[in-house]
Order: sequence, then C-alpha cells, then structure tokens
Amino acid sequence: MSSIDPSVSALSVWLALESPTHHTPGVNGMMDLVAHEVEGLPIAVERIPGRNGLGDSLILRSGLDNGEASVAVMSHLDTVHPVGTSARDLPVRVEGDRLYGPGVYDMKGGAWLALQAFKEVALSGTAKRPMVFLFTPDEEIGSPTTRGLIEQIGRASAAVLVTEPAREGGKIVTARKGVGRFEVKLEGRPAHSGSRHADGRSAIREAAHQILAIEGMTDYARGITTSVALMGGGTAANVIPQHAWFSVDLRVASLADGIEMESRVLNLKAHDPDVAIKISGGMNRPPYEKSTAVAGLFETARTIAAGIGFSLEDCPMTGGGSDGNFTAALGVPTLDGLGIDGEGAHTLSEYALISSIAPRRALIKGLLETV
Repeated sequence: MSSIDPSVSALSVWLALESPTHHTPGVNGMMDLVAHEVEGLPIAVERIPGRNGLGDSLILRSGLDNGEASVAVMSHLDTVHPVGTSARDLPVRVEGDRLYGPGVYDMKGGAWLALQAFKEVALSGTAKRPMVFLFTPDEEIGSPTTRGLIEQIGRASAAVLVTEPAREGGKIVTARKGVGRFEVKLEGRPAHSGSRHADGRSAIREAAHQILAIEGMTDYARGITTSVALMGGGTAANVIPQHAWFSVDLRVASLADGIEMESRVLNLKAHDPDVAIKISGGMNRPPYEKSTAVAGLFETARTIAAGIGFSLEDCPMTGGGSDGNFTAALGVPTLDGLGIDGEGAHTLSEYALISSIAPRRALIKGLLETV
C-alpha cells in the first residue's frame, strides 16, 4: 500500500490493530501507537489507566504555556467491529479512492489525520495558544469512564475540535441531538400456560404495552425519537413469562425536551397492576446546539477551508451523539465531524476517501494555528 500513498500505508497500520471497546489489549495497543508516534517531539504525554475493564486514555500537550485557554482536539480509538472483522468481512484494502477497514471512517481516519496536524503544529511552534489532544477508549458505549475527563479538558479550552467522521460530501457537524438510554425490567407471575393460564401475569405482555407506549412518544416535528432495539424475556414455551426486559434509545433536540422525555420514560406505569416495572437510566449525552459561539467557530473553519481550496459546509442537527455533546453543553465552542470523509460507519462496507485526508489534515492544522 505504501506505493499508493504514504498516508494510506500509515493509517493501515492503525486499521490492522482491531480495537473494539471491550477488547482492552486492542484499545491500549492503539494508545501505544499514538504514544510511539510522538516520541522525541515537543509533545508531553500523559497516560491515564483505564477503569471498569476498559482501556486507557492518552493526553498529548504542546505549544506555549502562555496562560491562554487551550485549543483541544478529541478523538476516540475504540470501534464497534469485533476482533476478526478484518480477517473475515472487512479486510483492509484500497479500491480506487476508497480505503476500507474496521473503524477507518468512525473514526481512526480522523484521529490519525488530526494527530499528523497536531505534530506539524507542535514542531513548527505556530499555535497561538496551548494545544491538548485527548484520545479516549470508550466513546462507542457512551464514554462512561471518560466523560469527566472530557468535560475537565473542555472547561479549560477556548475551543474543542472533535474528529468524528465528516457527513455527506465532507460536511462538518455543528449540532447533535442529545441521547438518552434506559433499561426497563418487568416482573410478572409465572403459571402453567395450559392448566393454570388465568393465574399467570405475563411480563412479556406488559412489555408489549410499554414498548408501544414508548415508541409512540416519537415526535418527528420536535426532533424526538424513541426506539426499542433490544429485548428479552420468558422462561419456557409452556410457562406464562415471569420476567421481561428491554432497552430504550431516546434522541432529543433540546435540553428542555431531554428533561421532559426523561421524566416521561422514568415515570411509566404498569398497564397490569400485578406486574412490577422498574426503569433505570436517563440522559446519556446532553444536546449539542448550534450556539452563536459555535457558529462563529464554524465561520473561522470555513475561511480556513476556502484558503486551502475547498468549500466547507455544516449539516443540519444530526441524530448521532459524540463527545462533542459534552463540551458543547458546557458552552465551549465545539466543532465536530472534522474527521475523514467516507461512508458506512458501523457497517461491513465502511470506507474512507483517501482524497479527503490531505485537505482535512490541513483544516485541522489551520484551526490549531488560528483559534
């Protein structure tokens, strides 16, 4: 691959090391690759041990310690693809302008190109303020062990640049919906489904009522969606089910809607009074709304892109969450979707556009030098 493009060759090393969130050796191996890349450069490295069975985090720091708030870059190195995906279903390969591989679009491509830009600016000393680069291990499961660190760095920053993948045609993200996650557990009364049917209280039947109620909360006009994608229950084919469970995914466009919808889900009541219902969870990521400060940072990015030679646009509020939700909710100007262009996140057809690497890298470099 090196004969095709040095960037492709270097990025392919990252793709070859599979790093699904719960595969700690793979995630920590990615942190090792990053640390190795900056050895000998004017970049300080801080490694924070992982918690709860998850991987480590890595913080890179460079630039003048001039008392200014920093400009922060944030990337996650965990992916969703299980180990073995590259050997079976999604081999690392080049087809024309497309580089395929697990996590190349979401988001190893963006993390890699941003690291190259960070190294360039560190070496040239052209940043106006201190620079921080945070690599995290758990974004794909909601950043349960790193949210505090993300928010800590965000509060100390004048701007945050998140290298999640670009949207269609290279658009960047200036607004994301908030995300809520809930678990619903139901406890009914078991009985023989033939001889004692009337004595039973079906947890699955109650779950059906609750699922319809939750799905019915979707309101496209308000940008609210609710979905149940995981469920289970029952004991045996001839037993009225005593247990059932399901998970709920909630997406909202505003903080107020998040508060309202969280309360609605948590306060659901059982349709059958003989079935107990227990609901846990809540808003996992606050909404990331396009504030005046975010709009101003986007205009800066658009000017930089024009100087590089391409037109930069943002997309309407997207339904997917990211670590940018956390920093934007703190009022810190945040740009997201600054990573590589491509398609197929979380699928076996995931690819990145090789032609997008150089301009996106230049955009990150320009932001690090300008913000």
